[in-house]
Amino acid sequence: MTQQIYQSLQTAKNQGEKKFVVLIDPDKIRLGNMNKVLELAVKAKVDYFFIGGSLIVNNMLDQCLTSIRERCDIPMVLFPGNSFQLSYRADAILFLSLISGRNADLLIGKHVVSAPYLKMSPLEIISTGYMLVDGGVPTTVSYMSNTQPIPANKDDVALCTAMAGELLGLKMMYMDAGSGAANPVSTSMIETVSSGIQIPLIVGGGIRTPEKALANAKAGADVIVVGNAIEEEPELILEMAEAVHSIRVGV
Repeated sequence: MTQQIYQSLQTAKNQGEKKFVVLIDPDKIRLGNMNKVLELAVKAKVDYFFIGGSLIVNNMLDQCLTSIRERCDIPMVLFPGNSFQLSYRADAILFLSLISGRNADLLIGKHVVSAPYLKMSPLEIISTGYMLVDGGVPTTVSYMSNTQPIPANKDDVALCTAMAGELLGLKMMYMDAGSGAANPVSTSMIETVSSGIQIPLIVGGGIRTPEKALANAKAGADVIVVGNAIEEEPELILEMAEAVHSIRVGV
């Protein structure tokens, strides 16, 4: 089983380079918007697509993945909202463990159900600690997962949670304020968590401007994920990708 995507993320982290990801929710994106997003993503040299949502079903997921692959070769990584959102048409999957919550199903239960499928699949499996951070409004993730997010002002809790995930052997951390968050993850929390772990740190949720994307990357996020803002205004892809990619070693 290859580890090309994970290795590229770890190498980029070691070299101080930042990655920009467009999150596509097959439930939300319209066909016209999809074509525009893909066109702009290729032009902006988007690094990866994350594909997922809280409610999508397999046939819609497969259609979305097929449509993307027909139009570009940007790697596609599944960002599953549940254990049914699996497809061999993607390149990799974030094997998410919701370490910010105390719902046993999302810590290990659902993983047991999907493990046989994934073990036989050609997908690159990337074990990822998922940390839901309070974004100021109730989100689909908190409702569907039946968990409380980490309070936005508790940087120490986020740090200890991330460190625990790393010590357990998880390969990446994903801090997310959730889809439609009123407030994105703070740069203070990003700086605190980034300084305490050696594995790649992904940050998403509520990022609506190139300035915020850049600030998060400078604070220590290795991967910036944007979804809702791009669904509403696809042209933001160009500015956000440029902002994130502008960071280089020593800059």
